Amino acid sequence: MFEPLLQHINRFVQLTDADRQLIAQHFTYKRLSKKGFLLSEGDVCTDSYFVLNGLLRMYFIRDKGQNQLIQFALENWWITDQTSLDMQKPSIFFIDAVEDTEVAVLSKKSMEELLAAMPQMERYFRLVMQRHVAAVQMRLTYFLDQSAEERYRFFSKLFPGFVQRIPQYMLASYLNITPEVLSKIRSKK
Repeated sequence: MFEPLLQHINRFVQLTDADRQLIAQHFTYKRLSKKGFLLSEGDVCTDSYFVLNGLLRMYFIRDKGQNQLIQFALENWWITDQTSLDMQKPSIFFIDAVEDTEVAVLSKKSMEELLAAMPQMERYFRLVMQRHVAAVQMRLTYFLDQSAEERYRFFSKLFPGFVQRIPQYMLASYLNITPEVLSKIRSKK
């Protein structure tokens, strides 16, 4: 059930069979139908999610009632509201399923227990977090420095299959442009 997760961890730290069993004991499995929620605004985030299969999105509601998508998570990606999880304060985000999705759930408590039992997992989570920070920095840079068309072309080049997988209005929200502008950009091909 957790094989994709264990393979992902093994890319960063070597795991024995005993390690794999111990890791699996700290996770729970959850299946979500399309549009099912893992987190809603106002809830305190208690878990981190590793996508085994499917696609999640994280977004907030802007002043004018529009969804502002800030993150996608597809297979082998982690997603959580890190601020709410760390500070145990209400979240400003929603996390829901874009399509039927299966996740490995790691509670805050289970993570602490896992880190105490397997110190090498600190390395794994540090490396995952470093990659996440680098991705956020890159996204921020292209948001501040590139036009809407450049942002779309960059994202499409980086994640070609992913662009075909997500609804156009969600991609537009993620790129911080209107669906109409995205449609015009896509028609220029």
